[in-house]
Amino acid sequence: MVGPNRRVAPDETASLVVRAQRGDADAFTALARRFLRAAYAVALAVVGRPADAEDVAQDAFVVAIERMETCREPARFGGWLLQIVRNRALNFLDARRLRDVPSNEAREDRAAPATEEVGLRERLIAALTALSPIRREVVLLHDLEGWTHQEIGLALGISELMSRQHLFNARGVLRGRLAEENPAEVNHG
Repeated sequence: MVGPNRRVAPDETASLVVRAQRGDADAFTALARRFLRAAYAVALAVVGRPADAEDVAQDAFVVAIERMETCREPARFGGWLLQIVRNRALNFLDARRLRDVPSNEAREDRAAPATEEVGLRERLIAALTALSPIRREVVLLHDLEGWTHQEIGLALGISELMSRQHLFNARGVLRGRLAEENPAEVNHG
């Protein structure tokens, strides 16, 4: 995805949002640069495929541009944007389900255990899909994007404690799923 994810203070975010609401394209570009990776992480957590997640994240930014004036709490732009991402991702999944009714053979292939040739990344993505969407979002925002539990809570509309609980439970599920496939890789930590 695009560049490094830089922490943004709520007051700086609010200032950029107000400027973007007034039509300042540079302000919206700055917001997009700062939140694109998080948007991608949430989209990936919901749709499960990197290419689809990129499309969903970009689509969500288009929607955000069109609806910028509806962001009533500029300091909470991140949460507002991630809600748009989640909604667009769920809409994408609904559309995909309608057009891609898998055959029994395809369902069996997806359920088949990974072979040794499959890299850790592919196994990790497969394990992530076993998590609920909220747990995937928490894991990706915390572990991939480096967000704090407070930031995750604000963005996802949950408490800091619930964010911690989701992360703890998700890591347990991920360790278990990865251990089933290759115990030697996960027993060290």
